Amino acid sequence: MRFLLLFLVVVSFFNCGTDTEKVIQHNFSEVIVKPVFSDSVSIRAIEVTNDLLMFAGNNGMYGTFDIDNTLDIKGKKISVLDYEGKKIHFRAIADTETDFFVLSIASPALLYKINKVTEETKLVYKEVHEKVFYDAIAFWNNKEGIAMGDPTDGCLSMIITRDGGETWDKVSCDKLPKTIEGEAAFAASNGNISIVGCKTWVVSGGMKSRVFYSADKGNSWSVSETPIIQGTATTGTYSIDFYDEKNGVIYGGDYTKPSENKGNKAITTDGGVTWNLVADGVGADYKSCIRYVPNSGGLEMIATGFTGISISNDAGNTWKEISKEGFYTMRFINDSTAVAAGKNRIATLNFKKQKSK
Repeated sequence: MRFLLLFLVVVSFFNCGTDTEKVIQHNFSEVIVKPVFSDSVSIRAIEVTNDLLMFAGNNGMYGTFDIDNTLDIKGKKISVLDYEGKKIHFRAIADTETDFFVLSIASPALLYKINKVTEETKLVYKEVHEKVFYDAIAFWNNKEGIAMGDPTDGCLSMIITRDGGETWDKVSCDKLPKTIEGEAAFAASNGNISIVGCKTWVVSGGMKSRVFYSADKGNSWSVSETPIIQGTATTGTYSIDFYDEKNGVIYGGDYTKPSENKGNKAITTDGGVTWNLVADGVGADYKSCIRYVPNSGGLEMIATGFTGISISNDAGNTWKEISKEGFYTMRFINDSTAVAAGKNRIATLNFKKQKSK
């Protein structure tokens, strides 16, 4: 009996099940932006879990804020890390129940584990390579996580932990699809990875923009083509999000031509095997972050970028700009409130329902 109970606990911890939810038609049509933090820092990485907001930015800055039961954000704790006397530039962040992780760009790539309670900071991964450049990090559960980055040797860089972030191993290129010359990724919003249960999707951009897929938490991989604009160093997919195992969205464009909206957004209804453009040449322009509205049945999504905030209430087919305020990245607290970050600031976004006539 004791063995059976232990087995059930282990299965429960590592299973790939997803929660059911009640679908709500929100019909958001406006947003109230409330600044909560301002400093000389570029922030492209935020994470929200329960009552904690975590962020990481350039110049080695990272920190946490408390979120109270009224969704007010306060009680900030700000820290700065340097490495051998040089400031570190963070663009990726993720967390487990006990710790959060901040990951730097460029060489040396540095991944730090930070305890949420004690604030103890530990360097858990370092990689030195002239081409190293990590873009995003996420966790499947409290023990297993993944980070991805630009190719250093013919495939996307993938590092995986199975022990709660204490150790990380780089996946060999013989276990990953090969990349083409100029195919990489964008460290624009920590939005290159999407996870549903055990299933994982990772996006690339540049000369080639594709979606890499693993059904088994990074043990095996395949890759799918996308119709997203590609072919130059600044084009491609900047962010991906999956609502469930079948329905997903990719978003991007060309940040050097931010007003263009052709070939910058696509959806899948078959788990990422095929992708189809939506609102091609109309609606929202370049964005660096895309997120489904929680509890929306996969119909409602918000796109953010330095060009402003846009919303779709019909699975990406039509879009409406609801704010010109620019942010690089965004994460939802609940189905009507999100946190967004960008140049020199963090703010809450309170989405409002469409007023009945």
